[in-house]
Amino acid sequence: MEASFTAQPACYACATWVRVRPTLAAASRKKPVSPNPNLDSPRIIASLIDHTLLKPEATQDDIGRLCSEACEFGFASVCVNPCWVAFAREALAGSAVKICTVIGFPLGANEAATKLFEAELAFSHGARELDMVQNIGALRSQHFELVRDDIAGMAAFAHGHGAILKVILETCLLTDDEKITACRIAAEAGADFVKTSTGFSKSGATVEDVKLMRNTVGQSLGVKASGGIRTLESVRAMVAAGATRIGTSSGVAILASLSAPETSDAPVPLHAAKVPGGHIDAY
Repeated sequence: MEASFTAQPACYACATWVRVRPTLAAASRKKPVSPNPNLDSPRIIASLIDHTLLKPEATQDDIGRLCSEACEFGFASVCVNPCWVAFAREALAGSAVKICTVIGFPLGANEAATKLFEAELAFSHGARELDMVQNIGALRSQHFELVRDDIAGMAAFAHGHGAILKVILETCLLTDDEKITACRIAAEAGADFVKTSTGFSKSGATVEDVKLMRNTVGQSLGVKASGGIRTLESVRAMVAAGATRIGTSSGVAILASLSAPETSDAPVPLHAAKVPGGHIDAY
């Protein structure tokens, strides 16, 4: 059953958001995120992290090192630009580390068909997690159906091929009302996560934005915090605010800052689809 929407943009932005006809398939697919992971466990911290390198100047050696670190430390995924997906697939062969790539990055201003073709190509090369940038200008213009259709097409493709979809809002460019609207549209369109930032705009993730996003989507979607997260304290603050995935290029340093030993009674990582997902050059 497809979701439908009222014609008035206020349907999304008002305090009492109403879904005209919820998508039953999406509702049955989503599972609540597990609360309170053990943030003294290196294994659990690693399972929250998308080990990320999106710098345009990154070389093949840099991507190879990223993949090697992801295997060594057990990160949830590597997040790389689309041109490196096939290489990452070879570098990660036989490991449990997933390959994440970005779509419509970093502006989100591509046509929906362009984003979909980019996703299809990335999937054929080995990507299994897609972080797409929403059409930010369309959202701010209140072209909500366009934004919804853009995300819904990507979600249908991802879920039809066993992948998951994270929608990057670019929170630093939005008002709080626009952030709420964007979260609600992403949820209605079938996204698996909402994500704060590209790491390439004016600023990255904030605790306040993560709290707002979690309060908006409830427990049925993941929330990925990304952009400017470089310390264990930042990871803990983001998780406490509601994040279930962390995008960072500082994962190794974050794990190195942990002094507590791994214990046999540490909780198991959260389900891979829901947790384990600034400074311009330190995603």
